[in-house]
Amino acid sequence: MDIVAQWVRTAWTKQSRGGEAAARHTAMPIAFPVPEAGTPILHEIDMAEWNNFDPRFTLRRELPDPSRVSLRPAGRLLSVELVPEPGMNPFRWYRGSMVLLAPGQWLRWQINYRIAHLRDGEWSYRLDTLNLAYGAIGVFGGTPSRFLDERTHLY
Repeated sequence: MDIVAQWVRTAWTKQSRGGEAAARHTAMPIAFPVPEAGTPILHEIDMAEWNNFDPRFTLRRELPDPSRVSLRPAGRLLSVELVPEPGMNPFRWYRGSMVLLAPGQWLRWQINYRIAHLRDGEWSYRLDTLNLAYGAIGVFGGTPSRFLDERTHLY
C-alpha cells in the first residue's frame, strides 16, 4: 500500500502536569518531516519527560502494526481506523469509527492515555498522534484532510 505513517508519542508524569513543566510537554511537536521518500514508511518518534523530551526516531519500510491501525482498501479509497492501545485509561465507550482517505489525502488522529504503573501505583500520561498519508508525502504540515481528536480529560 502507498502509505506514509508517522506516530508521535509524548509521555510525561504527574510532575509535569502544571506550570512550566506542562508548558514544555504541551509545546512538543506533533509532526516531523519524513526523512526518506517512498512507501510504505513507518516513522516513529518518542519523546518522554524522563529523556528530557529529546526525540527518539525510528524509521522502517513497513505498514503500522495491524493490531494498532486497521488499513483496508475501499475501492479507490483507504479505510483507516486507529485501535486504542489495550489496557490504557480512560476506556473510550463512544468512538468514531473509520476514516476514508482518497489518494493524496492525509489524516491526523490524536488520542491520550493515563497509565497506572504496577510497580509503584504512580500515573503517567501519553499523547499519541498518528499522521497518516495515503500516497507519498514529505511533511505533515498545514491542515490535514481529516482530523480526529480523541483526547479527553485525564484527571
